[in-house]
Amino acid sequence: MSWKRKVNATLEGITGYNLTRAERAAREAARRSAPPPAPKVPRAAMLPPRMPDDEIREPGEPGDRLLVAPVFVLSPVRSGSTLLRVMLNSHSQIHAPHELHVRRITVNLATDPVQQAMRALGHTHSDVEHILWDRLLHRELARSGKRVLVEKTPSNVFAYPRLAACWPDARFVFLLRHPLSIATSWHEADPQARPMPEAVRHTFQYMKYLRDAMRDLPGLRLTYEDLTADPEAQTRRICEFLGLDWERGMLEYGGHSHGDFVKGIGDWRDKIRTGTVQPGRPLPGEDEIPEQLVEICRDWGYLSP
Repeated sequence: MSWKRKVNATLEGITGYNLTRAERAAREAARRSAPPPAPKVPRAAMLPPRMPDDEIREPGEPGDRLLVAPVFVLSPVRSGSTLLRVMLNSHSQIHAPHELHVRRITVNLATDPVQQAMRALGHTHSDVEHILWDRLLHRELARSGKRVLVEKTPSNVFAYPRLAACWPDARFVFLLRHPLSIATSWHEADPQARPMPEAVRHTFQYMKYLRDAMRDLPGLRLTYEDLTADPEAQTRRICEFLGLDWERGMLEYGGHSHGDFVKGIGDWRDKIRTGTVQPGRPLPGEDEIPEQLVEICRDWGYLSP
């Protein structure tokens, strides 16, 4: 029996159908006539066009901002920012929602008349976006009934100058972790898609911007290792920085509601779901650190000068 007959016999036995020569020809023709897959569009090409004279600047008028003294946690990915978020959110006066990705929230001023209208009001493109960001975060805080808003999206490190311009009274918490532990955790979250060399390269971009932010902005610096080793001492430091009384409930964040732990807007894995602070992994040995991370390990105090 030829292979075609064998295929048809098998197909008929399984489905009750026999694939005729005409049907095969029709399917092959349909396959050949199908349109090719759409080319992948670069992210920049998908963004709305910006006003050519855009300028990032601080608010121009008193009362331009509804949100007072927001707090931004600046950290690389896989640095414990979700753990810090839920501990802070367990405080009666701190609202720390899931990652909000405000830097990606844009406005579309696509026509000349609308751009002309914004200029007549004295607004740049970024001004209009800042008004939207402020309204969104202020509404989120008002809904919570608390006093202080904390936003912890890791990619905020890439936009820290805009955050500081949008809210000149913003406060910053810098959360560090051993650079190799960051890269290893990022790799382990998806080993196939993130081989270790790629994880080092990717996370290093966050680390570089965080280093720049710490140079350019005042703020409170803490480490993931200290937070997991002595959570009471570190949360007390944060409360003092924010001008709030410390609350013991911050140590047992599982007793409070923090929304779902969902991939894309925070950590979602088993460790964060336990409801209690878990010990951090042992620090890597000096001989394990890739050359690309040696300098930043030294800058952050994980290696001696």
